[in-house]
Amino acid sequence: MSSTNNAITIKKYANRRLYNTGTSTYVTLEDLASMVKRGEDFQVVDAKTNDDITHQVLTQIIFEQENKGQNLLPITFLRQLIRFYGDSVQSFVPKYLELSMGALTRDQDKMRETMKTFGAGSFQSAVEEQMRTNVAMMERAFRMFSVFPATGEPAPEAPASQSAPRETSPNDLDTLRREMAEMRARLDKMAPAKN
Repeated sequence: MSSTNNAITIKKYANRRLYNTGTSTYVTLEDLASMVKRGEDFQVVDAKTNDDITHQVLTQIIFEQENKGQNLLPITFLRQLIRFYGDSVQSFVPKYLELSMGALTRDQDKMRETMKTFGAGSFQSAVEEQMRTNVAMMERAFRMFSVFPATGEPAPEAPASQSAPRETSPNDLDTLRREMAEMRARLDKMAPAKN
């Protein structure tokens, strides 16, 4: 949900009830989860203060899904994520996760087809390959910024078990360039605050 310009407003009241102003009905967290799955954009605001609380409500939806036994977030991932809170690279984690999920979303049809054709093992291999691609992309991105000085150490070589990086298409390069420009702009905004 990238834009809130045409987003439906959901008001959260003190009694924890959620009101969809688009349909003039009360909704549940499950209803909001269904809206997300359908690609409907919404913004949740506190009815009293008018503060945007979309992040908290989406996090609550994830929490509810995890409590139902649909464990999408591995324990290792959760521990690593917790370690980033308060860390100096904390500001880069959201963009990295957003880019990774964007790449996964773009390739999900290909992954579904692989899983259907070759089974779950091939699907897992495809996911692992996508993760390696995402990590390599972020490493290249970090090396391009002057705020990340070179350590003088050569980049570690990929383990022999990893295949050679996949050939990048012009669309991949355009996407990477656009994402890099966005990251540069964010860094430029952060730089004056340090002076």
